[in-house]
Amino acid sequence: KTWNNRHATSAKEAPGRLLVLGGGAIGVEMAQAWRWLGSDEVTIVELAPRLLANEEPFAGETLAEAFAQLGIHVLTGVGVVAARREGTDGPVTAMLSDGRELEGDELLVAVGRRPSTDGLGLDSVGLTPGKWIDTDDGLRVTGVEGDWLYAVGDVNGRALLTHMAKYQAAMAADRILGKDVRAEADADVVPRVVFTDPQVAAVGLTEQRARERGIDACVVKRDLSDVAGATVTGIGVSGGVQLVIDRAGDVILGATFVGPSVGDLLHAATIAIVGRVRVERLRHAVPSFPTTSEVWLRLFETYEEA
Repeated sequence: KTWNNRHATSAKEAPGRLLVLGGGAIGVEMAQAWRWLGSDEVTIVELAPRLLANEEPFAGETLAEAFAQLGIHVLTGVGVVAARREGTDGPVTAMLSDGRELEGDELLVAVGRRPSTDGLGLDSVGLTPGKWIDTDDGLRVTGVEGDWLYAVGDVNGRALLTHMAKYQAAMAADRILGKDVRAEADADVVPRVVFTDPQVAAVGLTEQRARERGIDACVVKRDLSDVAGATVTGIGVSGGVQLVIDRAGDVILGATFVGPSVGDLLHAATIAIVGRVRVERLRHAVPSFPTTSEVWLRLFETYEEA
């Protein structure tokens, strides 16, 4: 039996050799965790050309460098086409799309998500069990007679994160109570944190998504080591920050942070994006010295020069 995320977070012993199928958030978090917990060999196999393929390229590249130093093997641009286990608890052999074979003691499958909507009685209201439940922006299920049913959380497929499920629940409750509100943040302003070392924290649009929408985006980057707060945090602390800014509106569309504990920097970016605060105004929000938040000043200086 292969591992899924539940097995990976409840196992009692570290496998000597762990194969991880998928270089997304779950894959990278569990790969590093089990390496720290004692697995001698950890290998990630990712079909995309880099780790964290849905985030900015520099995020996955920085994480891959950190993994290499930790002894985690990362194979990108290749997939697993088959896997077999010897007996009930023997080693697992994974066959790769390029013909290679990898052997491990456990295989963690960390690719894709399926809705757990079987057994809920969806067929009794005309919906298909086992499928995502479509909703409108008020979280009301579409296609149900009488418009009485609401769906929040992972089952609706809008944003598969715990904090977004809580947000949707609050919006749905307000709608049921008669308030004229709609879920807005679970589309383009979804904050997400990958709890690795270094952490990867992002919110809003990536550069690629912004350009796909035809937005004239200005991309600015700075290193965390550019501010004194990095030195206060620890010796050798490094990482990067990138903003995607709409030139026409002078507002931030997306932000990505890579470095130690950068998840704590994310909410400021989320507020700026949700509030559509112009950069010219944000320059008056002065961060304390010496904190890593001073990187915002460096980013705005770079934007002015762009």
